[in-house]
Amino acid sequence: MNLSDLTGRVALVTGASSGIGQASASALGAAGAFVGIHFNTNRAGAQRTLDTICHSGGSGMLLQADLSQPEQACRIVDELTQNSGRLDILFNNAGSPLERSSLESCALDLWQQVIATNLTSAFLVTQRAIPFLKQSGHGAIVNNLSLSVQTGGANGAGAYAIAKGGLQVMTRTLARELAPSVRTNAIMPGVIETPHHEVFTTAERMQQYQRETPLGRNGTADEVAATVLFLASDAARFINGAIIDINGGRFLR
Repeated sequence: MNLSDLTGRVALVTGASSGIGQASASALGAAGAFVGIHFNTNRAGAQRTLDTICHSGGSGMLLQADLSQPEQACRIVDELTQNSGRLDILFNNAGSPLERSSLESCALDLWQQVIATNLTSAFLVTQRAIPFLKQSGHGAIVNNLSLSVQTGGANGAGAYAIAKGGLQVMTRTLARELAPSVRTNAIMPGVIETPHHEVFTTAERMQQYQRETPLGRNGTADEVAATVLFLASDAARFINGAIIDINGGRFLR
């Protein structure tokens, strides 16, 4: 029996137009799941994700929304479940630091946007998805945290780190509240070579991260996706409330 076979299941991946979200949606689709591919502005990237899934023999649909808006966050869950009739897997991946700022100088508007983008959005989607996940028989939530939870958000990523820290606590809360019908876990990626770092991290800093990592390199989105697939599948059926580091041993001393 292949415990990673997701045939007949339905997954929702937020922020699936690039990077970790794109790789994870592709992995879930290749494993047999019908995948709801959420995006906000990058429709072309989301279409590439869907094309990759279809090329591997899978299927899915595009779902556009600004997840910081309650009605839009609820709508994508409704659209997916109305189309597929069920929801088994939720990967809360969407998020961004938006811009760098120290807490001392962080404008209230920026603070509120960062919290909405990285924490409130996951709350809204999850709350709408819970009834369907409970009915699944295989319900699984995976939340995407950040290395910044452990570092405190260096170089102006403090608000982002705080939002992701809230998501970490939400993971543990949901693991208690939703068990035994739904498992909730989280991944905490280290430095992963994705478009995120092309925007927010210099090439010099990325090279420094490689030197600081015991495995001697940064990670890939596909490596993170493999862990998402594991946590979403029955192979992880006795894992609940876990936070899994994917960082090449970065904090070993």
